[in-house]
Amino acid sequence: MAGGHAHDAHDDHGDGPEVLSVSDKNPRVRTIQVKRPTPAESSYLAATAKGLGVTLKHFVKNTFSRRKNTYIETIEYPEQKFEYPERFRGLHRLMHRDDGAVRCVACMCCPTVCPAHCITIVPAQTDDNGIEKYPATFEIDELRCVVCGLCVEACPCDAIRMDTGIHAKPVEERHEAIMTKDLLLELGARSTAVQGGEGADWRGKK
Repeated sequence: MAGGHAHDAHDDHGDGPEVLSVSDKNPRVRTIQVKRPTPAESSYLAATAKGLGVTLKHFVKNTFSRRKNTYIETIEYPEQKFEYPERFRGLHRLMHRDDGAVRCVACMCCPTVCPAHCITIVPAQTDDNGIEKYPATFEIDELRCVVCGLCVEACPCDAIRMDTGIHAKPVEERHEAIMTKDLLLELGARSTAVQGGEGADWRGKK
């Protein structure tokens, strides 16, 4: 992009590229000089030294600080754990019906809305006249889950929840992080939520 006349002024951004020339036919066509970083700026020595300084600062603070109620950046996990907030999304669980069967009707809403595609459902026909399908297979890959909660919002029958308050456990093999239907139903019995809310006669309660 050759320019028609020299232009010694810098770009309006201050630290931006230097404008060497501007075209006579089109003022938007410019010849610029890109400022390359110096060898000192392109090396990682300064950033590494800065990061080590932050680490050393936290180490000294956690080791020698004896003040109470001091915020500690590093905790002794798993012996020490942070207290999760009330709206923390824990491991998934599947709800039970009154007869103990899984509440899910395999409508495929949750695997469809899941952005991580971590839910696998294989539907099957049921003998119940009021329920058409049930999940013969219901699996959730917790390693792929992004804990967005969209599966809970999309479920039309309140079959899946994320209110267990349990954090995903560390695993050594990838297949160990897949939650099966039996495990999800087992977590359903240990949830802090109450199935059905206040009940059908909530208006008559005082």
